Amino acid sequence: MLPWVGPPLALAAGMLFALAGLSAFPSESKKLSRLIIQVCIVLLGLRIELGELMRHAGSGLLFAAGTILAAFALGFALQRFLKTSTELTLLISSGTAICGGSAIGAVSAAIGASSSSVSVATGAIFLLNAAALYCFPPIGHALGLSDTQFGTWAGVAIHDMSSVVGAGAAYRVGATEALDTANLVKLSRVIWILPCTLFAAWIIARERRETGKASIQTSGGDRKSLPLRVMGLVPFFIILFLVASLVRTALPVLGDYEAIVNQIAKAGFACALFLIGSGLSLSTLRSVGWRALVQAFILWVALATASLVVVIRTVN
Repeated sequence: MLPWVGPPLALAAGMLFALAGLSAFPSESKKLSRLIIQVCIVLLGLRIELGELMRHAGSGLLFAAGTILAAFALGFALQRFLKTSTELTLLISSGTAICGGSAIGAVSAAIGASSSSVSVATGAIFLLNAAALYCFPPIGHALGLSDTQFGTWAGVAIHDMSSVVGAGAAYRVGATEALDTANLVKLSRVIWILPCTLFAAWIIARERRETGKASIQTSGGDRKSLPLRVMGLVPFFIILFLVASLVRTALPVLGDYEAIVNQIAKAGFACALFLIGSGLSLSTLRSVGWRALVQAFILWVALATASLVVVIRTVN
């Protein structure tokens, strides 16, 4: 990848491309960008031994649980103040706490969320996710964060995997520690999709029983038990990432190709960010009401600030 084709520039180029009316296939671009991101994440698994991955996931377990619980608690507190719906609050809180659009998609499917709520939550998260890609690296450098500290902070406080790896890759040109750390931290949080979707489904089911509305149904009328439905929502690429890490552990010779794998993954992420930016539309911008945007913004800033304080004090 050319040195000047970084993640922030790729996203900005895509957004300008879309706002100029040159994006003819926004739906296809969204699907392709998601596929590219997942493939690149699996490739990064070839650079990390399984033992290192397990140690990192274990050490960050309490941190992940604490920040996720705090995000949901603050989300419900803001709901009372801003008068947003429980459905929208769950979507925004899960997107902020775990992994952006992926978490929103999983929770929305589990609770049978309306398309309008999904659109508003996704739009708010997209705008803040794009902002994070640009503002996090300068903040990290201004505070003198090490690569490990910045990667940990980015993995916790940036919503989508695309911007997490983009910020990690852009933090220090020529180094991979921030990228690897950010990737590991974010992937360790993705596993929390399962308990969070179960919690969200329970909240919505209780609310609908109290208001006399119909119980949660999947769009296709699927009557499988909720845990089985949610298990099907856990991203399959996580399993492939673990397999890639296992292959890397079993075949140390793959370390000789680490630089090549890293370049391919970085180029792929830049391409995916361009496609994500090209999917922006004026209708998406208009759909994000001020209440949802304020809720998402306050929640994001609070999580980013609190996690930054913890990272500075506990991570070397």
